[in-house]
Amino acid sequence: MLLVIESATAACSAALLDADGSVLDERHEIVGRGHAERLAPMVAELVGTRRPDAILVDCGPGSFTGVRVGLALAHGLAIGWGAELAGYSSLALLAAAAGAGSASAALQAGHGELFVQDYGGDPLVPLGDLRSLPPDEAARAAQTDLVVGSGAEALVAARGWGDARDLLPRAADVRLLPPALRALVPRPIYGRAPDAKPASGAAGPIR
Repeated sequence: MLLVIESATAACSAALLDADGSVLDERHEIVGRGHAERLAPMVAELVGTRRPDAILVDCGPGSFTGVRVGLALAHGLAIGWGAELAGYSSLALLAAAAGAGSASAALQAGHGELFVQDYGGDPLVPLGDLRSLPPDEAARAAQTDLVVGSGAEALVAARGWGDARDLLPRAADVRLLPPALRALVPRPIYGRAPDAKPASGAAGPIR
């Protein structure tokens, strides 16, 4: 049994998948900034007395806080349960959920920028690198007609053509990801430098 944790954006969700990929149960809420308070109770309610033997967690990009909350919970549960742990990308999940064969995933990145990455192929693969760009530059970078994610409408408006679908990642959609995109090292994908930087002479972040 697989537990999927999703907290990289305004959405907060968790899902239990069977060995064949079918969804046993799920929870999905739009919480904005409340991941730290909501995610652990949501997972506890979902799992109950069951003990998954594997965990998948969204590594980002997205909200720095949301990404770290999800990863911290996933690592703690993996240790406590002796479960295997791996990660996936929020952008890959959006592209897979689009079900279109090829799509540009775009998420709001803060500071007026968008996280953007193109996907295509069968099975799905990234067609370029993840970038954090202003909408006009993201519009030039995105090469597919379909754009999905919270930044889709801004990107398509800046580009002047294409199909925009305003979506947020959903844990249960992990079943649509090919194995290669469900095997990331479970560590943050920030996509850009954090807003807060250590003062001169201060210790750097723990790695």
